[in-house]
Amino acid sequence: MKEIPVRKIKKPQKEANFSERFSIRDVRQVLGGNDLFHALHRHDFFFVLALQKGRGTHKIDFTSYDVQDNSIFILRPGQVHQLELKADCTGFLMEFDTTFYNPGDNLSKQRLNKSINKNFCRFEAGGFEKILYALNYIFNEFNAKREGYTELIKANLDIFFIEFMRQSQGPQEIKKTTGSYTQERLEDFLDLLRVRITDLKQVSQYANLLNLSPYQLNAITKAILGKSASELINEQVILEAKRYLLATPNQVKDIADHLGYEDYSYFIRFFKKHTGYSPEAFRKNSP
Repeated sequence: MKEIPVRKIKKPQKEANFSERFSIRDVRQVLGGNDLFHALHRHDFFFVLALQKGRGTHKIDFTSYDVQDNSIFILRPGQVHQLELKADCTGFLMEFDTTFYNPGDNLSKQRLNKSINKNFCRFEAGGFEKILYALNYIFNEFNAKREGYTELIKANLDIFFIEFMRQSQGPQEIKKTTGSYTQERLEDFLDLLRVRITDLKQVSQYANLLNLSPYQLNAITKAILGKSASELINEQVILEAKRYLLATPNQVKDIADHLGYEDYSYFIRFFKKHTGYSPEAFRKNSP
């Protein structure tokens, strides 16, 4: 069973205690005057691509976006993406994981969780400048590495996500008011889905891990997302199946086995029910 390629945080030349857990680079440095193409892969870290000038295509979990000026892409660990950038793009590429940036207060944690669920946002030029200011500060601190720079980077990551949420909220956006406990329980459930979907498929299993009843878990998912916990489980299975179908040459039988389905024919029926395609047809017809 071939795994989806996983990329690690690029270690900068200047060594630092946290250098493997955080990185920020000028996009012009990354491109080196050439077009860039990265085939389908996933990361084990958060990926933030902020482009002041952008041209290309970015496909994230099978949704394709045109790369544009004043835009930001944010990926969670585990998401699969394919990236094409033209040589004249400008901006910053930032990578980090929770060992470096993991807000302790609930408000900052909720802000991070909301931000990383917005894979793509385009901003007005003025709003993007405010976000870019924080990124420039982070970039300069990371490269200068003066006393206290890690704390300053984390503080400016707070500012980055505050501005990101401010500038990405349009007047048409509907805001749902939910308690912090309810939101935290949902995020815990979604995190579990991402790491346990290959071996856990029942609502009761996730509810037990969260010290909730299945009724409570369903009430939380329906209140915030308008979907049952079972629907979210099925969506995660299909998403992971699609990732393996398009990012690896694995046989459908091997993918079914990896996802915890001993009955190969049942997996095919399940996949077709939720997508309208058999696994092989989906792989063949996807661009």
